[in-house]
Amino acid sequence: MDDAQDDKSYIGADQLRVGVYVCLDLGWLDHDFPLSSFKIRNADQIKAIAKLGLKKIRIDPSRSDVTPLPQKVVPVAVVAPVPPPPSPEQLLQAAEREARRARILQQRAQTAACETQFVRAAGSLKDIGSKLFSRPLEARASAELLVGQMLSSILSHKDIAIHLMNDKTVGEDLYFHALNVSVLAMLLAREVGLPAEDIRQLGIGCIFHDIGKTDIPDRVLQKTEPYNRAERNLIEQHCAYGEPIGVRLGLSAKAMEVLRQHHEHVDGSGYPARLKGAQISLLARLVAIVNEYDNLCNQHNPADSLSPHEALSQLFTQQRGQFDIAPLNLFIRCMGIYPPGTVVRLSDGTLGMVVSVNSAQPLRPWVLIYDPAVPKDEATILDLQHETALSVAASLKPAQLSREVHAYLSPRKRMTYYFDAPERDHRQSGR
Repeated sequence: MDDAQDDKSYIGADQLRVGVYVCLDLGWLDHDFPLSSFKIRNADQIKAIAKLGLKKIRIDPSRSDVTPLPQKVVPVAVVAPVPPPPSPEQLLQAAEREARRARILQQRAQTAACETQFVRAAGSLKDIGSKLFSRPLEARASAELLVGQMLSSILSHKDIAIHLMNDKTVGEDLYFHALNVSVLAMLLAREVGLPAEDIRQLGIGCIFHDIGKTDIPDRVLQKTEPYNRAERNLIEQHCAYGEPIGVRLGLSAKAMEVLRQHHEHVDGSGYPARLKGAQISLLARLVAIVNEYDNLCNQHNPADSLSPHEALSQLFTQQRGQFDIAPLNLFIRCMGIYPPGTVVRLSDGTLGMVVSVNSAQPLRPWVLIYDPAVPKDEATILDLQHETALSVAASLKPAQLSREVHAYLSPRKRMTYYFDAPERDHRQSGR
């Protein structure tokens, strides 16, 4: 019975028809389709599958809309025909396949380079933290160096790609929030059009924006249950606690405004001074947006964290009165409707997770694809900017995934971001 059932799962190329779900037993770089498993949509796909030369094609009847065509009886040829030379169309397909392979290898190299930069940045933050009180001027100098390196890349390249970092890359959660806020705030400031020196001071202010929390007991900071009123009042003092530390570090007036005002809201509902509108510095208004976004995505209790898509949605639909609306709209555009870390379903039903978004193409992110036929550590990453036949159909909560899909995609408990620019931009800028 099992053999008969297996026979039904394989058909010849002449049995293909629109609506049959095929599973190509080839490496995903050995064909021209975005995925190795998909439902046939048109006759052109049938022709392309037939040209792959597979003797048998595996199908999934449970995911097919129709049954295959009846098998044709083909007379056995006495002499095997001599294969014709490749047609111009086949040569073009081979060239396109090779170009796709090169593009994917470049994407992987770009992601690896970004992870290396992220590790260095996180290491720099750890070094800054160790010098904060014993050698404050050295701590500030290290922060200025780190911000200068980030600023150089941000201003040199138009197409900045925001990457979701591997949550196992660095073990110290303490530095993730400061790095996230610094990276995202500097990118937002670039989109706003601020001068380079203002972006630099904003970055330095972001690195130190929560230093006042060093005066708050860990039992309060690490608490996963809701704060009581006394604890909330204590947390809200961290902006004031940070001021004397910022003075000791020798921070500029603009960086100090970030320390004092990054929790102020334009409607007066923030803290500590309940400032409104233009009473809040522009730099602090930008930081307030990305700081709230990162806090929504990275709660002390992971169960309370929102997905990146949910966090952006909440900022816009429920909290937009608290923020400067023009920068908020720019931030959403930069992060994309489906920011890194968002679990998605593509237009063909495939599941995946957004791992990077290009600020110039926010609706066409890079998506890590769930494909049980491909080992997890070799998972396909599709750049939807090039795979134009596919698009994001919906975002999903990680809890909606099956155990197998969740384990494969490994949705991050903590969202951590860094940025990189395409290699072509490095070459153009002479870097």
